[in-house]
Amino acid sequence: MAKVRRLFGLVLRLLAFGATASAAIVMGTSRQRASVFSISFEAKYSDIPSFKYFLIANAIVSVYSFLVIFLPAETLLWRLVAAFDLAVTMLLTSSISAALAVAQVGKDGNAHAGWLPICGQVPTYCDHVTGALGAGFAGLILYVMILLYSLHTVLYPLLV
Repeated sequence: MAKVRRLFGLVLRLLAFGATASAAIVMGTSRQRASVFSISFEAKYSDIPSFKYFLIANAIVSVYSFLVIFLPAETLLWRLVAAFDLAVTMLLTSSISAALAVAQVGKDGNAHAGWLPICGQVPTYCDHVTGALGAGFAGLILYVMILLYSLHTVLYPLLV
């Protein structure tokens, strides 16, 4: 039974690694050049601090997930891993929240502030950002599951 639970945790971490790594890669490759009334501009993730934060947070979580996969099951470091899982889950939550807020303004604009939507001019860029946010949200859901699993493992070590 312990091996099945360890395998379950490993699969969750591998899936989370894949989701966060793909979110970082897709966000990092999001850019598009467009022309509006013969004025050319380029939309890219690095122009928006929230998108940079999202990319950096997902890259950090990807590296962390990859490193934890190789941690031996018998070590006492798993108590520390549970604390890091909490911090990583909070980091993912804040980064996805910030990026989603900016993406919503980019998609719909804000009439009160006079901000126009940009997704009509750069649809490929917006599709990349949407894909990255979807993968990031999947990574967040997986990390909530990992956090619950880690807490269960630390609180009830004899059952695992």
